[in-house]
Amino acid sequence: MPLKKMLLSASLLGLFAVLGTALVTFTYESTHERIAQNERNVLLRSLHALIPPERHDNDLVSDSIAVTDAALLGSPLPQQVYRARQGGAPVALALTAVAPDGYSGDINLLIAINHDGSLAGVRVTAHRETPGLGDKVDVARTDWVHAFAGRSLSNPPPEKWKVKKDGGVFDQFTGATVTPRAVVKAVRNALDYYQQHRDTLFDGGSDAAQEVPHG
Repeated sequence: MPLKKMLLSASLLGLFAVLGTALVTFTYESTHERIAQNERNVLLRSLHALIPPERHDNDLVSDSIAVTDAALLGSPLPQQVYRARQGGAPVALALTAVAPDGYSGDINLLIAINHDGSLAGVRVTAHRETPGLGDKVDVARTDWVHAFAGRSLSNPPPEKWKVKKDGGVFDQFTGATVTPRAVVKAVRNALDYYQQHRDTLFDGGSDAAQEVPHG
């Protein structure tokens, strides 16, 4: 190839590279703030479904910390804790947790716990359970998950924190016991975690993320 054509080709490639980079940069700069705001709004809607805005006067998203406890929170990865306060006093928190023994793997949960240790509510945020069977843990499919609201470590008694098939009080699904069994166990474990760390979980500034050591 003549030198002149080689230089022309190289120049064109360089030009396309510069234009491509500029286009990507422009797209990112013009959309990343909007995307971040949309993600924040989605998160807030999920949190407010369990802890209504009239129950707190702080920013749940900013007032968050990361904690780790693979045994009780179902994952070795950090889990988020969003804290609700009214006039600076603790009201409730919503923590993420994982039920690792679902029928098709991990079931991600958002578990809201009132300061007194009772459950404000539970939501399944992600799962790969069988459509029409295990996916009934999803609030979009059934109201099964609402059965947790108001429960605590003593309600029902510890030996009854199981699905009915195992002698507990929580319904299972026809043909799909593994999934509700995994969720019940994960919620119970999250309550155990809360009981062990309640005071520590509400420590710290309202805008600072921090690691809470686990036992």
